[in-house]
Amino acid sequence: MKRLNPRNLTAALAVAVSFALPATAQDASGPILFTNVHVFDGVNEALIENANVVVTDNLITAVSTEALAVAGGTVIDGGGRTLMPGLIDTHQHLNQGGLSLADQFANLYYIGIAQSKYAEGTLMRGVTSVRDPGGDSMGLKRAIDEGLVPGPRIVSAGPVVGPTNGHGDTRFPYTGHPRFDKVGMTPDRRLNFAYMADGEAEVLAATREILRQGASFIKIMAGGGVSTDLDPIDTKQYTPAEMRAAVAAAADWNTYVGAHAYNVESIRRAIDAGVKVIEHGQQIDDETMRYAVEKGIWFTSQYLVFTIDIPSFTEKARESQRVVLQDTERFFELAKKYNAKLTFGTDLVLGADPMLQTKELVMRKKWFTPYEILVQGTSRPAELIALSGPRNPYPGKLGVIEEGAYADLLLVDGNPLENIDLIGDPEKNFVVIMKDGVIYKNTLQ
Repeated sequence: MKRLNPRNLTAALAVAVSFALPATAQDASGPILFTNVHVFDGVNEALIENANVVVTDNLITAVSTEALAVAGGTVIDGGGRTLMPGLIDTHQHLNQGGLSLADQFANLYYIGIAQSKYAEGTLMRGVTSVRDPGGDSMGLKRAIDEGLVPGPRIVSAGPVVGPTNGHGDTRFPYTGHPRFDKVGMTPDRRLNFAYMADGEAEVLAATREILRQGASFIKIMAGGGVSTDLDPIDTKQYTPAEMRAAVAAAADWNTYVGAHAYNVESIRRAIDAGVKVIEHGQQIDDETMRYAVEKGIWFTSQYLVFTIDIPSFTEKARESQRVVLQDTERFFELAKKYNAKLTFGTDLVLGADPMLQTKELVMRKKWFTPYEILVQGTSRPAELIALSGPRNPYPGKLGVIEEGAYADLLLVDGNPLENIDLIGDPEKNFVVIMKDGVIYKNTLQ
C-alpha cells in the first residue's frame, strides 16, 4: 500500500472527513456561451461592449462582438453585466486555514477541514487563484486539482525558509531549538509552515528540499515581522551570502525567490542578492523604490490587514501593526509614483476575518484608479505566477479574457471600472463564479 506523505496529511484528512461541500460545481454539459456582457479583459481599460464569450472545457475559445452560438451547450445571458477574469491573491496563507494561533495547535483532522473550508470560501469570494507565499499548501492544492474539494488554483512556496530567531521561527520564548532541544512543537513544525536554516549549506539544503516537495517558488525571511514578538521589525535576518544560496538553488530549478521584508535595509539586501519579489516592503524609501523598479522587482504588499483587529495579535504585534500602517500610506504613494509592479495580496493571518479579502482592492482607491486596481487583481498577478517558469503548475494564461486563456471568470452585477466598491461585496455582486470552466455559483438561474 502506498504510504501517505505526512506533509500532505492535513489536506488528506480534510478530504477524508468533509462529507458536505456547499460550493458544488454546477452541471453544464458542452460549451458555455456568455451573451450580452461587457468584457473587462484584465489588460485594457476600455470594455469590450456587447460581447459574447465561449468557454469550451476549461478554456476560453471565443471572444467576439459578433453573434455566436453553441450547439448543445449552455447559454448565460449576462444582461449587460461585466464579465472579468477571476481575482488572483498573491499573498494568502492557505496553510493556516484562517485559524487563530491557538487553533493551530488543534487536532489535525480539525485543521484539515478548516483548510478545505477556507479554500472553498476563497473561491466563493471570486478569488480563483492564490499564490501562497509560505506554509505547506501542496496537499490542499492536490485535493483541489483532483476535484476532491472546491477551491482556487494554488501556486505554493511550500514551507518558508528562515534563520534561527527570524520571522519563521515561531517558537515560544522558552521553547528549545529543534536542533538542540526536542521539547515542544510549535505551529510552524506541526503544519510544516517553516524550515529553520542557518548558514549557506543549510539554506541550500532547505531550499532544495522544498523544491523537491513540489514548491513553485521559494520564500525566505529577510527581516523582522509584525505578527511575531521575538523578531523586531527593524531587524535584518539572512546574510547576503545566505540569501544568495537560496537564489542560486532556486535558479537551478528555473524559478525564483521572494523575501519577507519590511525595513529598507532588508529590502535592499534582498534585491542585491537576486530576490525577485518583496512580499511586504512597506518601510521602503524613495531611493530604494526607484532602485527596485529599475531592477524589475515585484511587490505583493497589503493595506487592509494593518487596519483591522486580529484576535491572535499580542499588544507588541498591534504596535508593530500601527507603525506599519503609517508606513503603508507612504509605500503606496511611492508605488504609484514609480509605477511599481504591485499585485493584490492580503496576508489575512492568525484568525483575521477572511470575508474581508476583496476589500483590500477597494481600499486601494485612495491611491489608484479602478482600472489600476483591477489590473493589480487580475493580469498583473498572473504575470507574477508565470515567473515560476516550468515550476508553474498552470502553464496556460491566467488573469485575462482572451482566446486560449483559462476560463476563470466572474460576472459582476455592475461595472467595477466605474464603481470599484462592487468588488468588496462578492456575495452580492458576483452573480457567476467560474473556475477552470466549471460554474461554482450562478444566481441568474
